This record gives sequence, C-alpha cells and structure tokens, in this order.
Amino acid sequence: MTQQTIPQATSPLSVWLDYLTNIHTSAIDLGLDRVSAVCQTTNLTKPAPKVITVAGTNGKGSTCALMEAILLDAGYSVGVYSSPHLIRYNERVRINGQDLPDAEHSRAFAHIDQQRGDTSLSFFEFGTLAALYLFKQHQVDVVLLEVGLGGRLDATNVVEHDVSVITSLAVDHVDWLGDDINVIGFEKAGIFRSGKPAVCGQPKAPATVAGHADDIGAKLHQVGIQYDYSLESSGQTWRWNSGSFSLDTLPIPSLPLANAATAIMALGCAELDISDVNIVKGLEQATLPGRMQLKGDKPKVLLDVAHNPHSAEYLVEQLKQHYPNQTIHTVVAMLHDKDIAATLEVLGQLPTRWYPASLTGPRAAQASELSQHLPQVFKDYSTPVAAYQAALEQAQQDDLVLVVGSFHTVGEVLQHIESQGA
Repeated sequence: MTQQTIPQATSPLSVWLDYLTNIHTSAIDLGLDRVSAVCQTTNLTKPAPKVITVAGTNGKGSTCALMEAILLDAGYSVGVYSSPHLIRYNERVRINGQDLPDAEHSRAFAHIDQQRGDTSLSFFEFGTLAALYLFKQHQVDVVLLEVGLGGRLDATNVVEHDVSVITSLAVDHVDWLGDDINVIGFEKAGIFRSGKPAVCGQPKAPATVAGHADDIGAKLHQVGIQYDYSLESSGQTWRWNSGSFSLDTLPIPSLPLANAATAIMALGCAELDISDVNIVKGLEQATLPGRMQLKGDKPKVLLDVAHNPHSAEYLVEQLKQHYPNQTIHTVVAMLHDKDIAATLEVLGQLPTRWYPASLTGPRAAQASELSQHLPQVFKDYSTPVAAYQAALEQAQQDDLVLVVGSFHTVGEVLQHIESQGA
C-alpha cells in the first residue's frame, strides 16, 4: 500500500494501522487544536453520560481495570480506552470487558477519516477519536479514558469528562514532559475541570496539582487528606475511608492497593449507584495483562510492564514479599528514552541473573546499552524472546523468570508464550 492509498470501511485492520502510522508528520504531536476540531465536528466530546479521565505516570491501566470491574458488577455498560497495547491493537478499546473485532475498528477509522477532512491527525489522536465513536455507537453508560502522555495537551483532554484522576506522579517521558516534578504535576492536572471532582492518588503531590485545582475551582480529593487507606491488622484485608465514611475488611486485589483506593474515590465522586458488594466483587475480579501476570510453572514466569524507577520499586517490593527466597532470572529490554540506569538499579536490589535484550523501532534501546548499567558482563540477546528462551533453559524448576522493562518486551514474550499454547 502506498501512503496515498486511503483504506475503506471494509479494509483489514492491519491496512488501517499501517495507513495511520504514515499519514502524520510525527508519532507524538502534543496539542489540542486539530483533535478538538474533529472531535466537535463528529459530536464526540461527550461519548457517554458519565466519563472519567485517568492520567498518571504509573497505574492508569490498573486504576481503569479496577473501576471497570466494579462498574460491571454494578450492572453498568462500560467502555475503556487504554494504551499502549501488548499484542493486538484491539486491546486499546474494551466494551463490557471485551475487545472488539477488527471490523468495528476499521469502520470507526473510516468514519473518522471521512469526518476529519484536511485536518491531519497523529496515530494516537486518530485512535482516540475512533474509540470515542465506538463508545457512542455502543451507547455505554460509563467511559473510562486513559491519558496517553501528560494530560493537558493529550488528545483525551478534548472530552467533557465528569471526574479527573491522577494515579501517580514521577519523572518519566523526559523528552516530552521534562524532569521537573512540579511541571509534570501541572501537566497532569491539566485534565482537571472547573467545578468538577478531581482525585489525586500520589501522596504528598507537588504543589502545582492543588494549586491548579484551586485556580480553576476543581474539587480536589487528595490521598492522605480527603481519603486514605491502610492494611488491617491481619495483613489479609484492608480499609478505605473518606471523612467519616469507611469500607472495612476489603479483599486485597491482584493490582496495586494504591490504585484500588484511587479507583474507589473516583467512583464515589462519579455519583454512580454502586454497593459495597460491587466494590468487593470488583476488587476480587480485576486483572490486567502484563501487570504481575503469572504464566507457566516449573519455572514460574512473571511478566510486568514496569519501565521506570517508580514502577520498578513497586515490583521489587512485591517480589520480595511473594518470592523471598527464589533465584530470579530477569529478561529485560527497554526504550532508550526511559531512565535505564535508575530502573536497572532498582531491579538490581533483587538477587538476579540478567538477560538483557534489544528492542526494535526508533525508540528502542539495544542490549549493549542496558549491559553498561549491569553489575557484571552478561550475554546480550537480539530479542526479548531469545533472552526469554535462554532464561528458561538456565532456570531451575523452582526459579522465577521475570520479564520486565517495557510494554514491547512483555508483549513480545507474551505473544511467544501464547503461540506455544501456554
């Protein structure tokens, strides 16, 4: 297909994705003018009666998955937009917990392409508008929108949402957002709306978050102030509270507890009809591929998309707790615009044998870049799958193989595992 060939509504999804990759000048193009114009033309600024937008350095996907599980148990029809995907593009749009077939995405892309006229859109902008269109077509009750990058200038911010969420704040995407945590806080808080609730799950968030909420009159709910959570004495359950209201003896989910606390606060702010039982069942049922995901046995394989120091710290904490005496074989591949040195330093707190691998693409780091930050010389591998196969060969039955460092890393290995029928 040449760049000028425009796919049709009946074209394969792969043809559309190739087209969208090539029609805009840059993969990331922050700014709202173009996407806002098309969003208004297509009448997609309010794709559902209730919309919750979720920004944050880490935990966006987990927070959305937790809210989704609770809402589905409460009987709501729910649309979730997230990125990036692990294996298939279809993972980016879920309706009632299910990915949509290729044909629906193709039809949505064709509609947006027709409506945009001469307006150029990036891959992410195109995908965002197509997701909004699909949610509207399916007439969902609640839409959960995961911000792609930053917040203030992200394509998702053209939507009229009812609740804004910041899950966590740390330095990441330095090339786009800089390394000043106050600036990052301001960029994320750019999704706040005047007179509407905003939730911040980052303890002791930079002053720019509360400052922006004050400036525009958003109603901020800050963890540790307006709401809080803690493990109960047994260590097997936890408690959530906001003011005089509390939920006790909650089950500990498979996803991070901090994100569960934020999800409960956000749903409370959304003023939806949700019972305590819905919350308990949602916490028990919520899962997300690539987040502490276990595959195989003898040896166990754990896949996690941790790709910056903040997410690596959480992963290390969990591994120390759940696998305290196991030998770990770490398959790692990263993008070069991440803080490779600091992330590997955190992961290095675990007693591990390393299997550094190269990724492909313009943002990919080579295995040799990772090896420079490892404590001794290890063999470099050309792909995550090659590194994974080497780790499996060298691991004993009681060892743990950890796959980490990027959505790309986990996606490639997960696809390989699935192709083997595991």
